[in-house]
Amino acid sequence: MKPKQIPRVPQQISGGFHDTESEKQFEPVLLPVKFDLLKEKFFAVDKWKSYCGEGFANFRLYDSGGNGVVRTPQMGDFMRIDIPGPGEQEAKGYDWVEITDICFQEDNISESIMITCTPSRDPKHSQSNHIAHFYSSKATSTFMISRTPTHLKAAVYGRNETPNFNAGFIDIVRNLMVAAGGMVGISKIQWKKLSDGFLDFK
Repeated sequence: MKPKQIPRVPQQISGGFHDTESEKQFEPVLLPVKFDLLKEKFFAVDKWKSYCGEGFANFRLYDSGGNGVVRTPQMGDFMRIDIPGPGEQEAKGYDWVEITDICFQEDNISESIMITCTPSRDPKHSQSNHIAHFYSSKATSTFMISRTPTHLKAAVYGRNETPNFNAGFIDIVRNLMVAAGGMVGISKIQWKKLSDGFLDFK
């Protein structure tokens, strides 16, 4: 199976990938209101775990200086990820990604919002170039929400997912184990929880 070709989602070159998508149909009259609710959930990064239940990673949004913030994500912000199990030692048990692209698209019948993240350094360690993540800096995750005249969609697209070998021995072993799990589909199960959770308005 080949990765989907989607505008603004980075091209797949090497390593693992996934296309994780959820869709839900609504009455056309309800779609604008439901999409507004979806945008609120999508931009509330600190609440993502609450949509998915126990066993899902906890996300926190930080600005470029490494300060925790509660607002709409911006280019240059960072997300701190606390996945279940042992974390990156140098980053005190966390994995970090930087928001490298935010894209808004809209026409008369559809609308979409995309946020692309890349494994990054811990922003609190401004002098360090060490990638504090189990994937290498070549990997990307693109989070997307969209509406059509009949459906809402939430998706996560992973590209170029290769283990981060630029680390100490213990972290390399951990990165290999976590990355291997992601490349065989365990992370796709997690991302499916998130994409389904975005569309659950109960």
